[in-house]
Order: sequence, then C-alpha cells, then structure tokens
Amino acid sequence: MATINPQGKEIFSVSTEYCGKPLTLEVNRLGFRTTASVLVRYGDTVVLGTAMVGSRPIQLDYFPLSIDYEEKFYAAGKISGSRFIKREGRPSDEAVLISRLIDRPIRPLFPKGYRQEVQVVTSVLSMDPTFRPDMVAMIAASSALMLTGTPFDGPVAGLRIGRVDGEFKAFLTPEEREKSDLDLVVAGIESGITMVEAGADEVSEEVIAEAIAWAYEAFQPAIALQKELEEKVAPAAQEYELVLPNEDIQAVVNDWVEGKLGDALRKAYPERNEVVNQLRWSFHEDMASTLGEEVYTREVRDEYDEAFTSALHKDVRRGIVEDNLRPDGRRLDEIRPLSSELGLLPRAHGSSIFTRGVTQALNIVTLAPLSFAQLVDTMEINDGERRYMHHYNAPGYTVGEVRRLGGAGRREIGHGYLAERALIPVLPTEEEFPYAIRSVTEIMSQNGSTSMAATCSSTLALMDAGVPLKRPVSGIAMGLMMDGDTPYVLSDIADAEDFAGDMDFKVTGTEQGITALQMDMKLHSLPVEILAEALAKSKSGRKHILDHMLTTIAAPRVNLSPYAPRIEKIKINPDKIGAVIGKGGEVINKITSETGAQIDIKEDGLITVAASDTKNIDKAIDWIKSLTEEPEVGKTYEGTVVSIKDFGAFINIMPGIDGMVHISQLADGRVERVSDVLHEGQVVKVKLMSVDERGRLSLSLKDAE
Repeated sequence: MATINPQGKEIFSVSTEYCGKPLTLEVNRLGFRTTASVLVRYGDTVVLGTAMVGSRPIQLDYFPLSIDYEEKFYAAGKISGSRFIKREGRPSDEAVLISRLIDRPIRPLFPKGYRQEVQVVTSVLSMDPTFRPDMVAMIAASSALMLTGTPFDGPVAGLRIGRVDGEFKAFLTPEEREKSDLDLVVAGIESGITMVEAGADEVSEEVIAEAIAWAYEAFQPAIALQKELEEKVAPAAQEYELVLPNEDIQAVVNDWVEGKLGDALRKAYPERNEVVNQLRWSFHEDMASTLGEEVYTREVRDEYDEAFTSALHKDVRRGIVEDNLRPDGRRLDEIRPLSSELGLLPRAHGSSIFTRGVTQALNIVTLAPLSFAQLVDTMEINDGERRYMHHYNAPGYTVGEVRRLGGAGRREIGHGYLAERALIPVLPTEEEFPYAIRSVTEIMSQNGSTSMAATCSSTLALMDAGVPLKRPVSGIAMGLMMDGDTPYVLSDIADAEDFAGDMDFKVTGTEQGITALQMDMKLHSLPVEILAEALAKSKSGRKHILDHMLTTIAAPRVNLSPYAPRIEKIKINPDKIGAVIGKGGEVINKITSETGAQIDIKEDGLITVAASDTKNIDKAIDWIKSLTEEPEVGKTYEGTVVSIKDFGAFINIMPGIDGMVHISQLADGRVERVSDVLHEGQVVKVKLMSVDERGRLSLSLKDAE
C-alpha cells in the first residue's frame, strides 16, 4: 500500500546497489515547499538535497547559482566542541571546500545565458561514521536539480576513492584513509568527467589516470538511478529565457576589431593587458561617438563590452588552434619567465618571493610549539588538529581593482587548501620536527594560476625556515582548448587563456610524483583519455619550474632563524604521562614556572619543550626524565641506599623506583655483613642486572665498579 504524505502526495523511492551498499533516492517525505527535494540514503548516512529556482531571470552578467553543504553536528551524535558556541554557525573551511566540490561539476551543465536564480542546499541529517558523506551530498544536489525542470544537463555523480594495498576503493573507512596513498574525488555525467580533485603521496601520473577511469565507471549506477527517479517523477519543464549576446552587436564588434587583433596583441604580459585595455577604451569611444551618448547608456555599453570580450576570446582560440601561438607569443608548452628570492623579511622565520610572469606570491612561514596547532571542530568523528596551516590572501590591488577588504571567501579558502594539500605529503613528522607551522601566501600580483604560485612560494619559504621537507614541491596550471575532437594542451596558462579555454587544471608534485591535483571543466564533459594526456604533459612543466626553484635554494637550511622558538622533544611511555602532569597539573605547572619552558604533551607520549634559552629546555627535559625514565637492564645508575637487610640492601635508583643488591653482589670477595660495605643514605653506583616478571629489580655493586 502506498504511503501518502500530509500534503496528499505519494512518498516513493528508487534504489540500486552502489559500491557495496544500497543507495536510495526518496521524494515527497520532506521539503514540501521547495521546487524539488530528495532524501538520499546510503548506509546510515541520510542527506537532504533541496533546490529552489527563481521565477524570473535576474539582471546580472553571471549565472546566480549557489550551492551549500551544511554540516549538522547532531547527524553524528555530537555537540560542538566549542566552549561558547553550541549551535552550527558559519560554515567550517571543510564545509566550504565540499560546497565547492559539489558546485564545480554542476555549474557548467547549465546553458550559457541562463539567469534564473538557483539555490541548492545539501544538509547531512545522519552520518555513518565509517565513510565521509560528501559524495552522497553531491548525489542529493544533482537529484534535486534533476526534478526542478530547469535546463540542467545532468545528472551528476561523484566518488571519493583511495588506493589501499594497490587496490582502488570508494567510501573508505577512517582506518583505510590513513593507509591510502591517494585521496581522489572524481565527478562527471554519463558521457564523461566534469571535475577532478586529489591529494596524493607522490603518486605517478599513470596511477592517477587509472584511478580517474576506475571512478568514472564506478559512479555510473548513481547516474542511472537519478535518471530512473526523473522518469518516475516526470517534472514539468520550466519556462525560461536565455540572456545571450545580441548577434547584431556582435557583428558590429567583429567588424570594428577586424585587423586589430592577432599579431597586434601578441605581447608579453603586462604589456598585452595594457594594449587590450587601450583597444577596449578606443572601441567604447568610437561606439559612443557613432551611436550618441544618449543611446550609448551604461546598459548598452555593457552589452557591447561583453561582445568585445567574446571577440577577444575567439581570437585567443584562433591563434592557438591555427598558429600554435598563445596571446603573449609563447609556444604551447612554454613557461613564462621565472624568478624567486628568499629572506625578504628579516624577522620572519622564513620568507620567499616567487614570480612567474606577472603572477607574484610572497610567502611567510611562522614556527611555533605544537600547542599552536589548529583544533578542527566538524560533525565528523575524527576531527583532530591541523599542525600545518596554509592561508591565502589576494586583495583587489593584485588585479588592479579598487575592492573592499574583507574576510576570506570561498576562492581564498579553496586556493589556500590546494597549496596546503600540495605540501602535506613532504612535511616532516612531529617527532622529526616538533613545530606547528603556519604558511601565509600574500598574492602581490595576479595573471593566472596564483594557487600554483602559492605552492611554489610556500615550498621556498619552508626551506628558508629550515623545515626539513622530504622533497621540494612545485606546481603548474595547465589549460586545454578543444577544436572538434582535437585537444590543444597549454602549459602555465595566464588569464586570457583561462577565460577563453575549455579546462584548467593544477598539478603539484615532487620529482617522484603528484601530491595534489585540481581539474575544472567548462565543457559539459571530457573523456578520460584526454585528461590522461593533459596530465602526462604537465610533468615536464613541473620539472622546469622545480629546477628553477632549486637554483634559489637546493635544500632546507640547516639552522633555524634566530627568532624562531627553540623546541626539543622527548618520548616517554604514555602510561607515565600522569606522572609528568601530576594531580591537578601540580607537577607540570611547577616545571614550567621554575624553568620558564612551554611543555606540550601528546597522547602517544611525545613531549615537546620550548623556550628561548636552551639551558631552560635542558633543565625541563632532565626533570621530565627523572619522572618518567624506566629502568634499563645493563645500565649503570647512581643511587641512594634506603635500607639495610641481612641478605642485602635496597637502593633507590630513580624517583619511586628501588632495587635490591644481594649480599653476594656487593664485592668480588665474601662479605660477612652488608653494613661492612654500605650504610643508609650512602650514594653508590649500581648496575641493573635483571627485572623479574613481578617487576623487581636486581642490582649489582661489584659489576658497576
């Protein structure tokens, strides 16, 4: 018998087997007033996808689409760990990054000129802790859009996959993610790929290509299920009008630019930008003179300006396809001029400037004790902390604009995360380098691929700071233009090629393999084979940039900046942590007050001690050792006689740890009475000979001599 909701509509669902679990899409249970809503279940994870579509076009020069991923702490049975705020507030960086992941494969699938306002919200209502819910949310967003009747050329599905013991797998458990050398998100439609993003532990281009192909095949059942749901619901097509360039205006523009583009604009940046700006102003002056100021209003000027930009983009594509030359005259695989320098900022712990063409990044590295690591508070169970943080800033002046300063937006968070992810695989462990590390990229000038400049500049600054990276990392932005079925791959794209191109992808890595990857398509989709070709061609470009970086600094500096904190480490038995902390923190507070050192203790027994004076560090470490050191068989200790017995003596060799010297172990010859050799309070050297199964220590006085 059919289940009817309170609005009198039937609640129904469709299901399929998906990567080992049932995937179910259900409608009419929640969200009665939305344009469309779908409840998606996968395992114990439940995500609500809602879509709202405006009734008329918005007067904007872009598609007003917003996609949000909402974390709900209750979904995981958690209350926020923040001391002061318990309800969900502004999205975490993790939620922003997932929102971008969902947005990027969906946005290109709406027709150019579509201006209806569209809002998609995915809310995680229940979370199975054995896998991440983000790809379930992507299916929820796409499913809801499929039921709106909009010209959305979906459906879209995606998978986050890893590689464990050489095998690809989706929906990894937290334990499997720890073992995996790859964290790859692939999204697409039935005919091809629309978005790729990855973090990797120096994985080869060939393995990445194989993984993309594996994921593409694996997410096809989710696409088929969404089509089945759409057929069952049969949504009514919405009426809409596309805001497209006026063909008559475009013809006027094309006539005006005839003979003024091509070779006349093939100049190095920034000269090309200046020539284009002068040409644009001349065009508008001529149009205003021809049409009259009263006709050439701001709205009309905007239409002509859009047509002028379209003509520029077509000229860029024509030059690449017909002449194999780029807007600035470079060959397709040619990298812009590179320069870099270190140590610009005297008080910073590490600093660098990396310049590629007109794009320039200043990076500053700050070192601090491990207690300065960022605590991560999300709905996911294993929150943890970020010991390495990369932040990215790009004010308006970097693109020659007057723009209000504000907090980091989605773009800044995304670019910063990509550059952060690029370096994580080569960072030293906490035991090797017991510091929290903050890397900040201040973009100074933009002309394409600032996230890759951030990657290169942060590598240089980390090496300048003396952070012992396993290997240096470089990054490059590649572009693609399709002419029919023929791909033209571009190395180190600038703004003009990015705007006119069909895809841009950023690749970072060491000489041994890829550490991070991000691909975004402007086409509806691309086959895996073309992506693999573009990926392979990025390798030589990365190497060229890395070779330049190594001429600036070949290896991390041996010594830290004199202004960086001095930190030493000691590893103790985790069972002894309580002895260091003491009741109510009494012991550790005493150590810090008397030595002036800052002490951080990890659950695994790693203790770091920071101070400006190495003498204070040594004093604190010796104190900790005295509280936590465990007896070692074969080692000689200096101890104090605490009691004399007929059969031997008890000697204290460590705080709270006594051992016994049998009378036979006092000297080489026969000893009549223990008191002939020892007395209480006497300090002697003894050797630990053995520890029995009950933990009793057997000492020798004669063997310690």
